[in-house]
Amino acid sequence: MAALVPPRRELGRPARTVLVLILLYLFLVGVGMLENGIAALGEGFQEGLLDQVSNPLAGVFAGILATVLVQSSSVSTATIVGLVGAGTLDVGLAVPMIMGANIGTTVTNTLAALGNIRRSEEFRRGFAGATMHDAFNLIAVTILLPIELLTGVLSRSAVWLTGILRGTDVAAPGRSPIRAAVKAPVDAFNGMVDPSGDGGVLIGLVLLATGLAAIFIALGAITRNMRKLVAGAVERAMNRIVGKGGGSVGILVGIAVTVSVQSSTITTSILVPLVAAGVLTLRNAYPITLGANVGTTITALLASLAVLRPEGLTIALVHLLFNLTALALLYPLPAVRDVPVRIAEGLANQAVRRRWLVVVYVAGIFLVLPLVGILVLD
Repeated sequence: MAALVPPRRELGRPARTVLVLILLYLFLVGVGMLENGIAALGEGFQEGLLDQVSNPLAGVFAGILATVLVQSSSVSTATIVGLVGAGTLDVGLAVPMIMGANIGTTVTNTLAALGNIRRSEEFRRGFAGATMHDAFNLIAVTILLPIELLTGVLSRSAVWLTGILRGTDVAAPGRSPIRAAVKAPVDAFNGMVDPSGDGGVLIGLVLLATGLAAIFIALGAITRNMRKLVAGAVERAMNRIVGKGGGSVGILVGIAVTVSVQSSTITTSILVPLVAAGVLTLRNAYPITLGANVGTTITALLASLAVLRPEGLTIALVHLLFNLTALALLYPLPAVRDVPVRIAEGLANQAVRRRWLVVVYVAGIFLVLPLVGILVLD
């Protein structure tokens, strides 16, 4: 007779909440290590990194590819904030990278839709529910990237807001108690691996690797714990509230859920099976997806608290302004609002008829096109 295995004890809500706060602190420490590591690598590395992405379109493709490879726009945008905060990456080049990260993050829920590929009707609904996110972000970048390159409206607005929020010139370092709290463990770790304090390539690489590891671990653990805290209630609330309240309520639900769980991937991954099962209609899920787009910017804003230079906050605000502007441009007008949904429905119909197109679509949009774009443009 097999020995009885005692059930695994689950953390209570108060303990899990404290754990999330600790993990959030670890995330900020990771961003701080990333910043210090980049600075320790020196000007030669910085110039080489900038040479790799010197074209705005290449920046978009780099943002897509980086986000696809790490499967998280939270990690890629936090990394971009760290690069900008360290003075390595210019805000002008970081803006298209942030836009690309917005496109790259949609690959996760698109892959999630493949779980129903053998059941045609569920696959049709689920794939449409996933790809409307792709379509919206692709349209948003197509419209807003040329406007930003011609006018600089997003970056200039973000610089202005940074001056108000940080109370300092964008070129000057800022101070904050959060920054001071994060700096202590970063400096202690720096002293352990480099007691002389001279820095150099090796210490820079160690800090970079440790910082990225801390960001990955913290965000993954935050995601899992926040899902356990709120996901069950979220599924019930989205179906009940959005069905009654309409689009604006759906957007607010998407923002609130994504801010709570620190991941647009959780929000959209919850939506895909709900749409596939017919619990939520495609058009009820659509505004929640757009709200998730706005809510996911909280990660970059939090990351900016851990960097020294105010430009880190500037690029985080660009991320927020980009998503808010896209929402304001594409959602209010009914004729424009439904375009991403219609595109998604058309893609889903083709995907059901020709399953091989799914592979072509995912590989082409999220891997081949970014790789070719980077090679050709940079």
